[in-house]
This record gives sequence, structure tokens and C-alpha cells, in this order.
Amino acid sequence: MDFIKLINGSRLYNFHSHTEFCDGHATMEAFAREVVARGFDHYGFSPHSPVPIESPCNMLLANVPRYLAEVERIRREHGASTRFYASMEVDYLGELSAPCDAVYQQLPLDYLIGSVHFIPSQQGRWVDIDGNFQGFRRKMAEHFHNDIRYVVERFYSQSRDMIDAGGFDIVGHFDKIGQNASYFCPGIEEEDWYQELVNGLIDRIIAHNACDAERPYTVEINTKAYAEHGGRLFPHPRHWQRLHEAGIPLIVNSDAHVPALVNASRDVALEMLRNVEKKCYICS
Repeated sequence: MDFIKLINGSRLYNFHSHTEFCDGHATMEAFAREVVARGFDHYGFSPHSPVPIESPCNMLLANVPRYLAEVERIRREHGASTRFYASMEVDYLGELSAPCDAVYQQLPLDYLIGSVHFIPSQQGRWVDIDGNFQGFRRKMAEHFHNDIRYVVERFYSQSRDMIDAGGFDIVGHFDKIGQNASYFCPGIEEEDWYQELVNGLIDRIIAHNACDAERPYTVEINTKAYAEHGGRLFPHPRHWQRLHEAGIPLIVNSDAHVPALVNASRDVALEMLRNVEKKCYICS
């Protein structure tokens, strides 16, 4: 899907949200009413995909037909002014689960988001490292021997493998590990080895888009943590100019889990992105 052509300059869109089918805190109906009331042009539902491991945050495989039916109902009842899309945020778990797997490719979805939330511990147990810092700190001790470099390197290793495997459209919050890693080890994102990992992942995204014109990646700027975590955006704004100069499409998603946050901090990020685009235009 060509998201840039689709939105065509519209600021009222969001392609990343979570409802009652996963770890969201409201029904799809409640989200639909909210975005229609706000005048959104485009809105995508993207529940966390079913996974073959224990997870309270992911939707159940048995609920997929009901989810798809609910999207169709919402399109019929609320789609006069807002276009609604069916998607999933697919967790990359290597051979266990990936966006490119047939189970996702065969579903009638408009697009897929590829994200990393779980990494294997040194003992091979899959652990969710995406939650709040209190939980992350506990998991660091219980599962990772407090080895933050191992966690960061595995996160980016899986992210690179996901990019290479393909089968999806939007790269979800691709440096999100930086938030908890920075709380655990302040200054870690400024270290050379960390920067090499991030830039190596960006290299993979650029290389993919240069080789696959039929299904290029769009990178989301994720605003979910902006208000609660000191202006934090994913990816970090320091990477936006490089992505834009390389021709990588950038869109701004709120990753909303409650209807009131469907547009949370998006205006701030959109203005920052506009300034990056303007700067690149002036310098070209």
C-alpha cells in the first residue's frame, strides 16, 4: 500500500491502534465513533497478531474471524466519511512466527505492521521486553542476567532478520528498545556500538526498498510514549533526516490503546517531520 499517496497530505489518519481484541482498553466500535467524530480520513485497526507462545497482549487465533467481521460492520455503519482498514501488528519470532508466514499473507488484510516485542533469553525462553520499565527491570534480572547489551543486540538482530524476511508494509517503532534500555543504562543510545546497530537496521530498510519496488517499507513515527516519557518518539528524531533523504516513506501513528488517544501527540510529530522535509528540500 502506498500510504503517502493514500493520505495525500491529510493529517487526520492513524494506521496503528489496539482494541478489545488484544491489549487495547475499548471496543472497535468506541474507536470508530471517536475517529468519525474527529473527522479522520483514514483509520486502521491493528491488533497484536496471534502468537504460538503465551502472551496476554496478543489476540487469539480463534478470534480472527470475529475481528474481520467487525471491521466489515464498522465500514458499513461508519464508513461514509472515514475509510477503515483491517490490519495486524505481527510479532516477529523467527521460525515461530513472522509477517511473511502464509497464515498472515492469506488473510484479507489491507496491510501488515512488522514489530519486535519479544526476544529469546540466553536460555531460549521468549520474553516480552516491550512493557513498562518496572516490568522490564524485573525481567532483566529474572531472564537476562542483567545483560543489557545482550538484550539490545538481540532486539536489533531480530529486527534485521524481520526486515530481510519481508511480507509486511509498515516497520513498527523500530528502535523502541531504546526507551527501556536508556532507563536501565543511561546514555546507552549515545554509545558507538548502539548507534551502529540502529544505523545497520536503517541500512537494511533502505536496501530492501531499493530492491523491492512492489512492496516497499513505510516507517512509522510512533507517538505513543511522547506525552508519558519525556517527549520520546520512535524512531528517535535524529534518524528521520537520513530516512527521508533515502526516500523511505514516513507516516505518523499514535499506537492508540484508548479512543481518547487516537491523535495523541501526532500534531507535534507531524510538525517535526514537516521541518525535516523542508530542511531536506532546501539542502537539495
